[in-house]
Amino acid sequence: MGKSFWSLYAPVYEKVMQPDRKLYQLMFERIPERVAGKKVLEVATGPGILAKKIAPVAREVVATDFAPGMIKEAKKGEYPKNLRFEVADAKNLPYEDASFDVVLIANALHIMPESEKALKEAARVLKDDGILIAPNFVEHNANAKSTVWTRLLELVGVKFEHAWVAEDYRKFLEDNGWKVQEFEVERARMSIAYAVCVK
Repeated sequence: MGKSFWSLYAPVYEKVMQPDRKLYQLMFERIPERVAGKKVLEVATGPGILAKKIAPVAREVVATDFAPGMIKEAKKGEYPKNLRFEVADAKNLPYEDASFDVVLIANALHIMPESEKALKEAARVLKDDGILIAPNFVEHNANAKSTVWTRLLELVGVKFEHAWVAEDYRKFLEDNGWKVQEFEVERARMSIAYAVCVK
């Protein structure tokens, strides 16, 4: 799945994710308290759903995606002046070391080839006392709904690089040098593991 695939998918992304609004609500409720007054980098922002939600409480938000079409979609509508959208590769970020208080990667690591490189880049641009917020889909085939949804996504070209169960995802974060401070699984069409980590 390259930039052209995600750029093509960008205009319908938010509608397709509507059945998962319960999971987005979980993130909408929890993330703002963690980013209040902070400089935040969001990796794989997609159409900017989370970035627009958290920007009002953050000091500054830089929301990135490697697909230009996603960034074009994200820039539509009104959003706070402290939020900017940029095209950037999660595995080769164009930012200086230790330049962010928070790095946010939501629901992206499971579809990202060599996602460990994205975690390494997140650690590089994060301040020593910063946090990584990395909620991610897990347990892709835990029930009939998640199995059907996974198969549908695969049919339209979404490739899952990882199909973690919750504890495997936690271990993946730990194996890549992160200390997991919070870890909670929320069940839905496709369950999400809400993870907050430090270096």
